[in-house]
Amino acid sequence: MSTTHRILKLSRTVHLYLGVFMVPALLFFAITGGLQTFSLHETTRGSSYTPPAWLATLALLHKKQTTVAPMRRARPAETAAPGAGSVTALGGATPNGSAAAARPASPPDGQGDHDGGRPKKNLLPMKIFFALVSISLCLSTLTGLYMAYRYSRRPLLVSSILIAGVVVPLVLLLF
Repeated sequence: MSTTHRILKLSRTVHLYLGVFMVPALLFFAITGGLQTFSLHETTRGSSYTPPAWLATLALLHKKQTTVAPMRRARPAETAAPGAGSVTALGGATPNGSAAAARPASPPDGQGDHDGGRPKKNLLPMKIFFALVSISLCLSTLTGLYMAYRYSRRPLLVSSILIAGVVVPLVLLLF
């Protein structure tokens, strides 16, 4: 057997077993990332939607690698003596001391919500694209797992490595 053939065989074997070990993590990140694309893991301002606890926990694990949510400090209420005034970020003083009074109630040109002078973008097409990416990654991962079982001569070893891919991250959560 030539050196090139041995290297190719070794790389295929490493690819097979590393891929099978990573299947649970890839599926986890693809699914939770797809759900996060549509902000299903968080409550937004002005919305009555409350995410299920399991979804918020999985999103936290995806983003922060922990299931313990950090304590958020409450925003301090803006209190100032009436008529005292304050200085805004742009250097202008507000008459009643609140930063909200420094912002106009509506954009001057009447075109709706603006962010820094730019019109608000329609994010739905990009969200749909990333949802398709998530679904494609899941399907590709599952077909790779199917091929690992179908074309492997050691299905018990493939199963053991797949189970290890589930157990190792769960054990690491304990630390």
